[in-house]
Amino acid sequence: MLSSPPAPLLRPGPPKPTRPRRAAAFTRAPAEERYGVPGGGAVLVEIEPGDRLVIVNDEGGQPCELLAAHPDGRLDAGLLDTRADAPAAGLRALLAGGAASLLGLRRGLERRGIGLAQARAVHLFGRESRAGETAEFTAQGRGWAIVAAPGAPMDFEAQDTLSPLTLRLTRATPRRVGHFALPDPLADPLLDLRVQSATAEAYVVKAGEYLQILDVDGRQCTDFQCFDARKLDRGIVHPLDVTTTRTLQHHAYPMPGLHGKYFDQEMNPLVEVIQDTCGRHDAFALACAAKYYDDIGYPGHANCTDNFNAALAPYGIDGRAGWMAANFFFNTGIDEHGVMYADEPWSRPGDYVLLRALTDIVCVTSACPDDTSAANGWNPTDIHVRSYAAEERFQRAAAWRATPDSEPIMTRESAFHSSFAGLTRNFVEYRGFWLPDTFPETDAVEAYWACREGVVAMDLSALRKFEITGPDAEALMNWVLTRNVEKLGVGQVVYSAMCYPHGGMIDDGTLFRLGEQNFRWIGGSDEGGVWMREQAETLGLEVLVRSSTDQMHNLAVQGPKSRELMTGIIWTPPHQPALADLGWFRFTVGRIGGPTGAPVVVSRTGYTGELGYEIFCHPKDGETVFRAIWEAGTPLGIRPMGLAGLDLVRIEAGLVFAGYDFSDQTDPFEAGIGFTVPLKSKTADFVGREALLRRKEHPSRKFVGLEIDGQEAVAHGDCLRIGRAQVGEICSAMRSPRTGQSIALARIDVAHSDPGTEIEVGQLDGHLRRRAARVTPFPHYDPKKERPRA
Repeated sequence: MLSSPPAPLLRPGPPKPTRPRRAAAFTRAPAEERYGVPGGGAVLVEIEPGDRLVIVNDEGGQPCELLAAHPDGRLDAGLLDTRADAPAAGLRALLAGGAASLLGLRRGLERRGIGLAQARAVHLFGRESRAGETAEFTAQGRGWAIVAAPGAPMDFEAQDTLSPLTLRLTRATPRRVGHFALPDPLADPLLDLRVQSATAEAYVVKAGEYLQILDVDGRQCTDFQCFDARKLDRGIVHPLDVTTTRTLQHHAYPMPGLHGKYFDQEMNPLVEVIQDTCGRHDAFALACAAKYYDDIGYPGHANCTDNFNAALAPYGIDGRAGWMAANFFFNTGIDEHGVMYADEPWSRPGDYVLLRALTDIVCVTSACPDDTSAANGWNPTDIHVRSYAAEERFQRAAAWRATPDSEPIMTRESAFHSSFAGLTRNFVEYRGFWLPDTFPETDAVEAYWACREGVVAMDLSALRKFEITGPDAEALMNWVLTRNVEKLGVGQVVYSAMCYPHGGMIDDGTLFRLGEQNFRWIGGSDEGGVWMREQAETLGLEVLVRSSTDQMHNLAVQGPKSRELMTGIIWTPPHQPALADLGWFRFTVGRIGGPTGAPVVVSRTGYTGELGYEIFCHPKDGETVFRAIWEAGTPLGIRPMGLAGLDLVRIEAGLVFAGYDFSDQTDPFEAGIGFTVPLKSKTADFVGREALLRRKEHPSRKFVGLEIDGQEAVAHGDCLRIGRAQVGEICSAMRSPRTGQSIALARIDVAHSDPGTEIEVGQLDGHLRRRAARVTPFPHYDPKKERPRA
């Protein structure tokens, strides 16, 4: 007898809303705004009656100057219900310094008639302020607020670095959609055009002029198309062609830098990307068209193609059923199955793309009307367009966000950029800095040999530096690092890992001990600084963790002749070690050339496997330091080294690189740096210790060296197989110029990690092509580290 199916269980209550946790940068309500104030910088924001301002001392120890001005430019701290207590000397000094980063602020003050000659400010915070300390104010009327984070160049021994502030602004009257405060124009605009939601506008931009396309409210896509105006005059309609562009640029879409142009089908460049604050766009699909909406059940829906056709008709351009376009802020991609996917944009209010016209162009820009998917965050809004004169100059830059919650920082040039720019045009964006990749007169292999046999100089300013000071500084560093910091002497440097509680790595880096409770951590990521501050706050420790990345730029001088070069240019006072006496993993504080020269810190460290040094200076002294090194190095045959050459020497020397050789899913043992985890000799507890004990006792993967047969390249991510089974993957790989052998650093299952084990590198789908390889010890070069110790 068949029984009846059970009655379905009742799901009580109403449905729950979709509310994923989002990064702070993407969660602000219409009434909330946030502005980052970098150390040594300032911001200008509009205020209205009742607006609430909260100024946060992000890292602690950073003074602040606050000013307020009426709409007519008259300064009056009473607008914020407070009194100015001293001259605004810090802000005036910043503006007098002429920093390019403050050019926009200077223009904004001039545009609003705000003079600072006799200005007084409200002074907040001080060198003893704790991280996260706040000050709050309420606007009493309309006007402008200026928040500055002033300070003098950093003293390396005093560690008085400049650090950021954050201004959180809660509006008494939330801004309506379409009325977010756009950032100030980058210069005086020639064109200032609003593209209303679900429409498109056409316009002309002359050769050399700049075009800025802004997302007003955030999460709004815009299709962009342009045509060579001179071709149109001859009846030739050749729009920007994304397939041609991808083919020529070898990238899904152009980005600021060496490969930043969009082309037409005849391979003529039309526009170049100069700045991009979002970095997530689409160049795969057509602009939305009537057929798209027809096919999903929305016949007659407004679409970008029809809007393009209407806007372009006055220019004699015939309509099309579907327009190819650069789809700015459109978040799409192709997954591993070849399927195109789309999700909500990454753009925030005010994000933009800045283009430069390479010829006279007729342009069209849409505000995409798609409300049927997440393409516009389910809420289509406006796009804004500005253009600027060809005489203006804008530095190439892309936005870098240190963490998902951080405000974006535009790519900056290091103190040595102008010096290296005289030697190469090939710069790549690396973690918020432009760094040289290769040089016409010194390619990667030539730089390799110069490092192994002579001396090279390379820019490593993108390394993240943090000043850790206060009575609990040693306790914090012993807690967050795997090494035993208690044993580190003043003047010593130690290489260490930094881990999460589950044992996965946050970063690796070097710790400098400047005093009893004074340390400097130099790593690869901003996450390390965030983690240290979080741990200090959680434990209630009396310690400041402040970034000094923008106060200390550094060159690496590496190779067998590096000591001869450095001893000739570095003067040290009697209480500091002389350069010639500096031991491995030690540092000294000195000056260039003599007791009145540019101050520097020099460590006997490096990332090449050779004898070498790193020299740190304030950016203002960058040209002086570079010139001294180059002049002293010329008789020794010094050569420049870029990131491509650095990759060769560091892989051969077995030196690991974040994102390739380790991540938060690998522990120090799996990254080949288990020596940084003294589980037996370090008696103090530290973050991740229990997990690392368990992982060491029960390893599943091991970091090994590989030798690969043949000359074809293998690469990061290639799988390692024994038979049909995958047993590991390539982490970093190269062909050694020294031996001609293809070698790699790899992570492999412990069952197959013994030296001599025969494996295969799988390519294509991992099965269609195999390369014979065998497991070897690593490093492949100088395994006893005798050369850097020399």
